[in-house]
Amino acid sequence: MVLHGKKNTIFAPVEVRTIVKKGREEKVWYAIRVTYNRELKVKEDLDSRGITSFVPMQYRREERHGVMVKRLVPSVHNLIFIHITPSDMKEYKASTDLPIRYIMNRETRKPIIVPNAEMDSFIKVAGTYEEKLIYLNPNPGDFATGERVRIIGGMFAGAEGVFVRLKGDRRVVINVEGLVAVATTFVHPSMIEKITEPDSKKLDNALQIL
Repeated sequence: MVLHGKKNTIFAPVEVRTIVKKGREEKVWYAIRVTYNRELKVKEDLDSRGITSFVPMQYRREERHGVMVKRLVPSVHNLIFIHITPSDMKEYKASTDLPIRYIMNRETRKPIIVPNAEMDSFIKVAGTYEEKLIYLNPNPGDFATGERVRIIGGMFAGAEGVFVRLKGDRRVVINVEGLVAVATTFVHPSMIEKITEPDSKKLDNALQIL
């Protein structure tokens, strides 16, 4: 189902963990809910503080005064990903007046953290701003049985996801589990390879507090 704003959004549980190496906190990707469609204001504030963030955006055509115009707009309202240490995240939440909150894991009641490899693939696709990308509302188990592939050429090179047929085209779906999924534009089979090594997300999940 294509996302339309924030209606009918279902968030499935995602494993949460804090990654610490040799006594130092590592930066992780937090999924953050922003109210009142102010995700770009939050990003502007984060940019001014030197904090890395990502808002899924794409070009869309709109008619204004009888003329079609092309605008870069958020693809999913009220959602932003922030790359930051847990301590700095707490400090930022305490210091900003902007309306933000953690997206919580329903089972652990802790903030959701997106695995690095999963986020990297998502940015490789969503970061192109391609207007023909399709954003989906993932439900538990969606795309779990599809063939996992890696794109080896073109604008989405390096992204890993599930090869599916969607709206008449062969596409690769990158699923940020329980939050959002994005489908590429048409990808020719010659531009993909099957993933035979262990799932990169599982390897990421294997990291433990040392």
